[in-house]
Amino acid sequence: MISFPDAEGLRPTPDRVRETLFNWLGQTLYGRTCLDLFAGSGALGFEAASRSAERVVMVEMNRSVLRTLQDNVKKLGCANVSLHGRDGLEFVLSDAQKYDVIFLDPPFQSDYLPKLLEILPQCLNENGVVYVESGAAINIPPPWHAVKSGKAGQVYFQLLSIHK
Repeated sequence: MISFPDAEGLRPTPDRVRETLFNWLGQTLYGRTCLDLFAGSGALGFEAASRSAERVVMVEMNRSVLRTLQDNVKKLGCANVSLHGRDGLEFVLSDAQKYDVIFLDPPFQSDYLPKLLEILPQCLNENGVVYVESGAAINIPPPWHAVKSGKAGQVYFQLLSIHK
């Protein structure tokens, strides 16, 4: 049985929202590369790994949460998951990899979202998408456009792509 960290401020994506997201993305992520920034419980990254993503990179700065994620990767035998104990913003600034799907769920009180939306276009493969979760509705800056969006309780969620 996998465990999920019990860290202050950790907000796992609600089941209903996660189900909607993976319906949007399709039932398989075969061959896709995924980045789970601010991984927290790792629910999105582990879900992507279970749907045959070629590679899932999870980034989590909280050391105790990271240890739990490491334990869960071992328990689940997730050879397609790699973990990085870093701040999400710092990670994308130094990472040269490109991704097909980026899960973006920064702490709601942070100012990361505008900065990340400015940086992330360079991190996406062609036709890549970014899933954004936030505590308030966001204004989507160019070159992004919302492919899908929803709200569940206090959580706003959107699937973004680059407007061409």
